[in-house]
Amino acid sequence: MEMTMATPISLTNPNPTRNFSFSSPRLLRTPFFGPTLSSSTSIAKKTPFNFRSRNSNRNSVKCSVSGATEAAREAAREAATERRSQLMRRSDIRNIAIVAHVDHGKTTLVDSMLKQAKVFRDNQFVQERIMDSNDLERERGITILSKNTSITYKDTKINIIDTPGHSDFGGEVERVLNMVEGVLLVVDSVEGPMPQTRFVLKKALEFGHAVVVVVNKIDRPSARPEFVVNSTFELFIELNASDEQCDFQVIYASGIKGKAGLAPDNLAEDLGPLFETIVRCIPGPHIDKDGPLQMLATNIEFDGHRGRIAIGRLHAGVLRRGMDVKVCTTEDTCRYGKVSELFVYEKFSRVGAEAVEAGDICAVCGINDIQIGETIADKISGTPLPAIKVEEPTVKMAFSINTSPFVGREGKYVTSRNLRDRLYRELERNLAMKVEDGETSDTFTVSGRGTLHITILIENMRREGYEFMVGPPKVINKKVDDKLLEPYEIATVEVPEAHTGPVVEVLGKRRGLMFEMQGLGSEGTTLLKYKIPTRGLIGVRNAILTASRGTAVLNTIFDSYGPWAGDINTRDQGSLVAFEDGTTSSYALSSSQERGQLFVSPGVDVYKGQIVGIHQRSGDLALNVCKRKSATNVRSNKDVAVVLDTPLEYSLDDCIEYIQEDELVEVTPKSVRMCKSPKFKKTK
Repeated sequence: MEMTMATPISLTNPNPTRNFSFSSPRLLRTPFFGPTLSSSTSIAKKTPFNFRSRNSNRNSVKCSVSGATEAAREAAREAATERRSQLMRRSDIRNIAIVAHVDHGKTTLVDSMLKQAKVFRDNQFVQERIMDSNDLERERGITILSKNTSITYKDTKINIIDTPGHSDFGGEVERVLNMVEGVLLVVDSVEGPMPQTRFVLKKALEFGHAVVVVVNKIDRPSARPEFVVNSTFELFIELNASDEQCDFQVIYASGIKGKAGLAPDNLAEDLGPLFETIVRCIPGPHIDKDGPLQMLATNIEFDGHRGRIAIGRLHAGVLRRGMDVKVCTTEDTCRYGKVSELFVYEKFSRVGAEAVEAGDICAVCGINDIQIGETIADKISGTPLPAIKVEEPTVKMAFSINTSPFVGREGKYVTSRNLRDRLYRELERNLAMKVEDGETSDTFTVSGRGTLHITILIENMRREGYEFMVGPPKVINKKVDDKLLEPYEIATVEVPEAHTGPVVEVLGKRRGLMFEMQGLGSEGTTLLKYKIPTRGLIGVRNAILTASRGTAVLNTIFDSYGPWAGDINTRDQGSLVAFEDGTTSSYALSSSQERGQLFVSPGVDVYKGQIVGIHQRSGDLALNVCKRKSATNVRSNKDVAVVLDTPLEYSLDDCIEYIQEDELVEVTPKSVRMCKSPKFKKTK
């Protein structure tokens, strides 16, 4: 690699067997800013996908396909399957996953890729973030589930998997990496690598995948591409990437405008350079074409007519419609099944197929009891592939049947049997979640990656007609050598400089330890990085928003288990609790609002023990919010007008963050209420 000569510096290398020496941190990736300009200039003047020739770009696109890594993967695969057959590459298919931190523009970039690949008709209406098809995804503006699609560029089929960016859904990313040979690592042109960027890159490097770095949102006014590329390179070094993996190709893009290029200041009029880089830098699937059938079920979907649909990549052999197969978990636990229907992904839909060759991603129907991680293998000589492993959950919550006086008013499923069946059914496709029976027959413990991970399940269940109660989130601790360990997370907060002080105070009270503080671009924003116990993050989002007047952005990701940090006080105020059953009145609320902030408005049905507000002091206070004005025969000179404050509106996430050990959240299809736990009431 050519480097612009300057004062040599030595970059810290975590791997002592390799030494890296560069001219300057600002010039680490000089070739991407220099020699590529002429090539990208010629690209920019072309019509979509109209390249002069493939050879004309061979010098401008530098690929990070590691021969040593491929050899290691091939050796591992042959050892695992105990076959000596010669493995080969398919050159007509590319399987890629698009991974990034939340809000770095993955789904928007996929939208532009689909549009430019002519997946839709010219007169067809296409909504934004087409891959976020789930109602909950559209409402929250985040990707929750991994989804498959494909496009055709020249003579190459590109299977694309859009993945979630939030750390709570890291399990979705971990399992889809089994289906691909390379990843597009999307990084924001201002923020650079963030906590989830580190997580997904670490997993991709562990699989030995080729990585193409896409610096997205390059059109932002405060974009700093050189800093972002250098920071990403340093992240590769920290994660102990190989020399070949560190020599990654960089593409600069504006996903919303559908432009990409090999230089930040010279973008083409389309995403052509990105497609060309995918074809050149991401290797084709490694397959055993003539070997016995092997396909790992990586995802499960449900269809009202076809039943369970298993999705995965075919590793070896040929899968045909109507074929008898063997379904294996291990060598000793196998059963037989038959493929009734077979689909491949073409453009934005599934298309029926008679046969699928090794290397392609397909969907299989007919095996109604298949689970994620099981292998569809040849009926006679098939062997299972290694099972999918994901990281352990860190947060748990207790689910129980609804015991409030309003039970059954809105929900369709209210019994413990309904609740149990639904929770255990979630395990079939949500590998990062665990469900266990609780202390009583009507209580269940659900463990996940974070509160958002479990909250999404709660929201889906209430929309399906379930009524139940959930307790406060608790961290999952471990004991090692008689020492109590708790999970720690890396929290990054982007906050305007004017509000930095109050945010630092909030995180400091929750045992957070700041290890980095830096300015972001020219927008006057400060980036704070903390290592903080997971306990301290429960309920911190609202506290930070209050301290920063709604301007801060908080992101977290699991780091490691560490020593118990001590007691953490997450709430200083108590609750206002309804004194009796009834309907709230303006007369009662006018005096009650002097005690704190209320959650209810006049004319709302409440029951004894329901939380109706936040007490302005510590400790709970029982109030009669249903009291009526006395009707006497004495006429008052004038009626006093009642002025009520606007009640607080707490969402499901807010309620779960608010409640403490002796409180519960009642979840129904139309309502979310908080109440005091009857169990704690009896023990006092």
